Amino acid sequence: MSSTREVETEAKKRTPRRKKRGSCQQDRPVVEPNAAGIDVGAREMYVAIPPDRDSEPVRVFKTFTSDLECLVDWLIARGITTVAMESTGVYWIPLYQMLEDRGVRACLVNARHMKNVPGRRTDWHECQWLQYLHAAGLLRAAFRPEQDVCGVRTLLRHRNEMVRMAVQHVQHMQKALTQMNIHIHHVISDITGLTGLAIVDAILSGERDVAKLAELRHRSIQADEETIRKSLEGDWREEHLFTLNQSRQMYMNYRNNIEACDEKVAKLLGGFEAQVDIQLQPLPAPPGPSRKRRTKRTGDFRFEVRTEAYKLFGLDVTRIPGLNELAIPIFSEVGRDLAARFPTAGQFASWLGLCPDNDKSGGQVLWTGVRKINNRAAQMFRMAASSLHHNRSPVGDFLRRMKAKLGPAAGITATAHKIAIIFYTLVTKQIEYDDSIWATRDEHRQKRFEQKVKRQARLLGYELVPVQPA
Repeated sequence: MSSTREVETEAKKRTPRRKKRGSCQQDRPVVEPNAAGIDVGAREMYVAIPPDRDSEPVRVFKTFTSDLECLVDWLIARGITTVAMESTGVYWIPLYQMLEDRGVRACLVNARHMKNVPGRRTDWHECQWLQYLHAAGLLRAAFRPEQDVCGVRTLLRHRNEMVRMAVQHVQHMQKALTQMNIHIHHVISDITGLTGLAIVDAILSGERDVAKLAELRHRSIQADEETIRKSLEGDWREEHLFTLNQSRQMYMNYRNNIEACDEKVAKLLGGFEAQVDIQLQPLPAPPGPSRKRRTKRTGDFRFEVRTEAYKLFGLDVTRIPGLNELAIPIFSEVGRDLAARFPTAGQFASWLGLCPDNDKSGGQVLWTGVRKINNRAAQMFRMAASSLHHNRSPVGDFLRRMKAKLGPAAGITATAHKIAIIFYTLVTKQIEYDDSIWATRDEHRQKRFEQKVKRQARLLGYELVPVQPA
């Protein structure tokens, strides 16, 4: 019995003791010694700093402005120069701006990058885990443009919401007309145009004579006056007229607010330093005939997009097929100093999520495809690509070719990737877009196609001979 106890005692002596949870962090490689971690919440902020900086390295602050100022003062007093925080809703924005104004580098990180290790699910442990990962250099900051660009981005995102709500009220107007069996919105292309709004306003004013209503038809409307008269014969019920009136008022309210928002955006854009003097280097003429609308649509900007984009980027990026009205929204998402944040065009496309990705294990490719990320700039490039289906430019030909080869979704993504690379190259190298460069590529592609056909013919025992022109 005694020998057995002696063996157990010797085994316990040889077995190393488990280190405490905090002691393992002393051996980690420290890349950011002045790093802190903040777990962002709606009511409280959990903050962790290195344990040797304070007797209480983890503290909790309220989200009131005075408490956030105390939080920033405490971090600066403890020698903190960089902070990592989660991108939780919009609760991080006030603290992020305070840290940026005080000279502390704030890193907004994706919460998905920190969930690889189980446990540490409480806010108290979450901020410490954030601080540990950030100090070890294992977290990458999300892209966020400069403060003045973020101001334009905030207004444009708010503007998009108002456009979306204005469209809903247009649908409510169409619903009220349909319930009254009035089909004027099926005869004319846009009920919010000159003819549509004139007829709706006359109906709300009490006019019921369909002949007089049909006389409000604009001369550019393709439908004749008799067709419009027949479409205005319906059941004038009071409840539907009431909903039509309210929907019309709400639509005009949103439209007026959109115009006010455009004025504010134009004012902010005027505060940026122009990359080119428009008096010395005027805006070049568009390559094709320009068609101006008589009336602005709900989502159209109320300022000259080409002129503002030309002053911001120093070149006419609207010449890139598909980027007509999207030049300013793309600027609000990515800014104009792309080379500083994305050294190569491939990195820019990877951040957009427009390039293919793969998953390899054991030397085998398990998965290939495009990463599913929510990137507003990528959505804009996809919108630009999808609008080129009937376009006769080389980019439009590329879109149709990729759709036939890869399918609609993948073809649009491939074309969006092409447009993003062109946009990055023009902005970083300050060169104008030129369609002639596509001619050389089309020639090379035609040669590759001919070689492929000849190779297939030889496999079948045939020899292709070119036809001599008559």
